[in-house]
Amino acid sequence: MLLKMNGQDVYCYTGGKIFNPALPTVVFIHGAQNDHSVWVLQTRYFAHHGFSVLAVDLPGHGRSKGDALKSIEEMAAWILAVMDAAGVQSASLVGHSMGSLIALETCHKAPERVARLALVGIAYPMKVSEVLLNASRDEEQTAIDMVNIWQHSTIAQKPSCPGPGFYVMGGSRRLMQRISKINPEKVFFTDFTACNTYANGEQAASTVPCPTLFVLAKNDMMTPPKASTLISKAIPHSKVTLLDNCGHDIMAEQPDALLSALFSFAKI
Repeated sequence: MLLKMNGQDVYCYTGGKIFNPALPTVVFIHGAQNDHSVWVLQTRYFAHHGFSVLAVDLPGHGRSKGDALKSIEEMAAWILAVMDAAGVQSASLVGHSMGSLIALETCHKAPERVARLALVGIAYPMKVSEVLLNASRDEEQTAIDMVNIWQHSTIAQKPSCPGPGFYVMGGSRRLMQRISKINPEKVFFTDFTACNTYANGEQAASTVPCPTLFVLAKNDMMTPPKASTLISKAIPHSKVTLLDNCGHDIMAEQPDALLSALFSFAKI
């Protein structure tokens, strides 16, 4: 679905169903150098089982036009504007990695508009190593290769990988390369800088009033489970689900387990 915001196209994947704002809505927010497609396995199920879905392409990513936004706060304000444009007063938010910070900050900005909050592969502070940050600025392909090594567990390479029919690491690599091709303005560096400089996480977490789910991966080397402790403790009513046999790319490496956790949480 294409929306118009400030004269520019904004793309939201709706899970193969016509968007109906009268249904409970779930907004899915991707991470750095990604787009809506990372959520395709989860969003199609939601859309065909009683929910309306908006899996956004952030500005400068995928099919949404405009420059990549430079801060988590700007991205959170943009999510609220998307909800306005789609006619959605309240929604559940699901964010992965950078997207989880965006979801958290969106809830902080407008708690009355967030019904539920699911934070997937989150860390706070979400500091990016100097080596990776510099590579994303100066040698983008090197940064893509580094992230694809670090964000996948060994299960991604095995025939028993629970995401059948596609090459997990190859698909992730090609998606990041595509973002670079359609937008040469160093999106990766912009995204990483936004994560690296975001400083409102603990304050935002302390004000979250809605049910909150953390979905973390035991083998995550980029946002290890212990790195979420500061904000999970700041949301005492939150629940934590810890998944085995996957790294940071939880959506691809454990798609069914993630779907089960998210759908069970959303339908309560």
